[in-house]
Amino acid sequence: MTPSTAAAASTAKGASTRGMLLDRACAMAARVGLEGVTIGELASAAGMSKSGVFAHFGSREDLVRQTLDWAAGQFIAEVMTPALRLPRGMPRLRAIGNAWLAWISEHPDGCVFLGAAMEYDGRPGPMRDHVATMLESWRAALERAVALAVEEGHLRPGTDPALVAFQFQALMQGYHHARMHHPQSARALTERAVADLFARYQADASAPAASPRP
Repeated sequence: MTPSTAAAASTAKGASTRGMLLDRACAMAARVGLEGVTIGELASAAGMSKSGVFAHFGSREDLVRQTLDWAAGQFIAEVMTPALRLPRGMPRLRAIGNAWLAWISEHPDGCVFLGAAMEYDGRPGPMRDHVATMLESWRAALERAVALAVEEGHLRPGTDPALVAFQFQALMQGYHHARMHHPQSARALTERAVADLFARYQADASAPAASPRP
């Protein structure tokens, strides 16, 4: 093995170990919150020494931030990216909703993002700012998707994208809570609520269609 090959193999192994650690950290954060994620607890969960974990994360603060970013990257990859491959407008909005519901259902231990919002809401500082920036970027992406549905003529002219995005997000967050007291019906109720939301703003089928956009 040449030095360059050995270096590449070492880098790949390091990236694989880091990914495994962040997966474990995300699972831990879903159960106990980001504040419960520590170098020691993660080392124990991964069967590694503390020094081995420190080799990938210089501090606990770095670990917590990277855990949140890792979870956000997975959410984008599983929810947003596939939807962006579809035509914009309602096909894309519905795909976001379906993938988001699936994401929530596949993470029964809880939501890292909702947990982070509650943990850092009253704690000014860099981490709170980071959480707020992440949540705002997602809200803006939803608002943009709604605006495109209006532009495509799928939703009524004059529809407020900020309002619809807010309502859409609120329904999804409500699903998280409803799973606790309506575990058998929470998803079906959320699906109906989202369908009702879009139907409320749906454009009149008899209205002229919007001109195709490039």
